Amino acid sequence: MLSIFYPGERITERYDIKGCQIGRYTEPPLEGSNVVVILKEKNLEGKSINLGTQREWFLKQIDIDSKFLQSIEVLDYSLLVGIQPLHKDEVQQSRKLSTVITRTQKSVSKSHSPEEAQQQNRRLLPDYKNELHVLDGTERYFVGIIDFFTRFTLKKRLENAYKKLIYPPLSFSTVHPDVFADRFRKYWDKHTE
Repeated sequence: MLSIFYPGERITERYDIKGCQIGRYTEPPLEGSNVVVILKEKNLEGKSINLGTQREWFLKQIDIDSKFLQSIEVLDYSLLVGIQPLHKDEVQQSRKLSTVITRTQKSVSKSHSPEEAQQQNRRLLPDYKNELHVLDGTERYFVGIIDFFTRFTLKKRLENAYKKLIYPPLSFSTVHPDVFADRFRKYWDKHTE
């Protein structure tokens, strides 16, 4: 988590998002509190992550990553998202960078087949301390997939069967990796602009 939220001194909100609903609310910290709280899906309801021109790149990367995890039968992973307000000088820099990223994506798409362009999904990285995990939209977003070690074993299949009896369908995290990945992609498609 620290490698994704670095440097974290200006991050105002932190989320751990799986795309499900059961147990996915955290009591927010009191205003002015220095306590770091990781929020969940229900805390993000009614809000969107405003990525602007980087939304297409982001959704393509979510698609590539979740399909890979799906192919090796992994479930229960999360996308960590840290939100940092941009200073005025960073907003101008972000706009210039977004233009370059858009041009770079278009040139990659023209020079390769669609399959190759999707697999590469390159972007020009900002000049920043943690560029691999940073996206600038209306705010700066620190993002990274974590907890990708849970396989759909017999134990998880039994947990899935049990949870189906007591919870609404698809509202919990222990579902087949195909279902988990599809729900994860749909969640980010719905919650980004």
